[in-house]
Amino acid sequence: MNERSEHINALLKQIPHQPGVYQYFNDEGVIIYVGKAKDLHRRVNSYFQKDNQSSKTRQLVAHIRDIRYVVVESEQDAFLLENNLIKQYQPHYNILLKDGKSYPSICITREPFPRIFKTRTIVKSAGEYYGPYSFGNTVDLVIELLHKLYPIRTCNMPITAEGIEKNKYKVCLKYHIKTCGGICEGYNREEYREWVTAARKIIKGDAQEIIGQLEQEMAHYASEMEYEKAGEIKRKLELLNQFCSKTIISNSSIQDLDVFGYEEQDNTIYIAMLHVHNGSIVQGQTISYRRLMEESKEELLAMGMIELREQLGSRTKEVLVPFIPDVFDENIHLNIAVSGDKKKLLELAQQNVRQYKLDRLKQSDKLNPDQRATRILGELQQMLQIDHKPMWIDSFDNSNIQGQNAVAGCVVFKKGKPSKSDYKKFNIKTVIGADDYASMREVVRRRYQHLIDEQAGLPDLIIADGGIGQMHAIREVVEDQLGLKIPIAGLKKDDKHRTQTLLFGFPPKQIDMPITSEVFRLMVQIQDEVHRFAITFHKKKRSKAQIKSQLDDLQGVGTVTKQKILLHFGSLQRARSAKIEEWQNLLGKRRGSAIYEQLSAQLTL
Repeated sequence: MNERSEHINALLKQIPHQPGVYQYFNDEGVIIYVGKAKDLHRRVNSYFQKDNQSSKTRQLVAHIRDIRYVVVESEQDAFLLENNLIKQYQPHYNILLKDGKSYPSICITREPFPRIFKTRTIVKSAGEYYGPYSFGNTVDLVIELLHKLYPIRTCNMPITAEGIEKNKYKVCLKYHIKTCGGICEGYNREEYREWVTAARKIIKGDAQEIIGQLEQEMAHYASEMEYEKAGEIKRKLELLNQFCSKTIISNSSIQDLDVFGYEEQDNTIYIAMLHVHNGSIVQGQTISYRRLMEESKEELLAMGMIELREQLGSRTKEVLVPFIPDVFDENIHLNIAVSGDKKKLLELAQQNVRQYKLDRLKQSDKLNPDQRATRILGELQQMLQIDHKPMWIDSFDNSNIQGQNAVAGCVVFKKGKPSKSDYKKFNIKTVIGADDYASMREVVRRRYQHLIDEQAGLPDLIIADGGIGQMHAIREVVEDQLGLKIPIAGLKKDDKHRTQTLLFGFPPKQIDMPITSEVFRLMVQIQDEVHRFAITFHKKKRSKAQIKSQLDDLQGVGTVTKQKILLHFGSLQRARSAKIEEWQNLLGKRRGSAIYEQLSAQLTL
């Protein structure tokens, strides 16, 4: 595999399953294709599955040398961002892969009474053109909205003022069903130009001005008690507000600015930049640094901002930042947005820089699995605010049925992985009946007294597979009786017996642990493993007890024979399901047949 293939394959594995826009670059660093996706990972990977490639796609893939992406909140945002980037860069393969078809535009004709329609043919002398739009559905939605708001004509007649004066035209059915203003017979002649002007503003993205005007008109008609007219305007407002649902990808209320996100992990710094031009996000880039000395985050952000603005050629005077950097151009206006659309832009920049950090960490983890475990345990250490990374974790669980065959298990995780050779099984010796807390105290005392006696070291963290009660039982032994200082946590389950939250401290408090985090997955793994281990041990003990009691009722079975049967079969179910030949091979033909027949007779009783 060559260097280019290795680089692309590494990128494909780390692309997230999120909505966004992807960009393909060639050898010269030029964007050759921009695409949108509801799931970036699936969409981008699909290009490199040779069985599904058309000849044009193969041609595109052959020229890809790098892949970048921007994650967004929704599929609609991905549509809008894709459109912005295509307009900005006009990538060669976006046109080629459309089978030579151009993207649709909206035309407002240069006629005395203009029409508004979708077209793929640009004749500049014939009208004003807005677009192109990379997704035709949006063009259709805009035009449909405009015709619902304003009864602008859709016919192809060359209507002129002179023709109207000479009564050359007649209104059609659309006038009678109120979808056309009837300009052909001179109706609404003065208003028609106002409708077209308002439609033009909406197409340009200045819908807020139109909304303001309509709100004033609605208030006026309502005050004059002309409720029918007020209701009609209210209907238009609802349509406009629905169409102009808030998106920060293309937003006319925001003009030119740069937006930065900042994250760090150990000594690696990640900085993302989004560039907004004329109200639309048109560029995105993320870089990483190593902290070489004791640079502050303010110094590092300033350094990253300068480099990214140089890379993207930005001279924008307004900059949004997560915190104020050190030593920056005094002519630049720095702002930490705390509300509104600018805050949403900051959050989007932060979302992208977090995703970039996660991608790099995943890539690093594959090269060094121990590093991943150390990182996750470091995050757990931070969550719990304990002195050491929990490189050695013990977890306990009890198992019994109404106090019968009571056992407990201790699983050991070292460096974030199960250390099965260190697992311990405990038969409960001092507790009568079903007393989980007393059983826990016995087991914990035996476990750590043994480690102390053997000078075998102690764990960095103890986790109880249970809630507050078990945590207190463990603390009574570890701290009060043995005088040890080992952090103790508990795992609380929900009504469906699934890991819900992490408890820590006395009195115990819930620790914020997102269910998508790697720490949460580790906790689930520990809880599932200790539960499995304790239950398996309990079942085995219960089964042996059952088979032993059954054997006690059989004739011709003494202590030695009983031990031989127990060692061979292990469980009552296994013994009962064995064929007569197996019994004969184990105990001899005569004795084996006799015991097999007695067991079979027990089953029929």
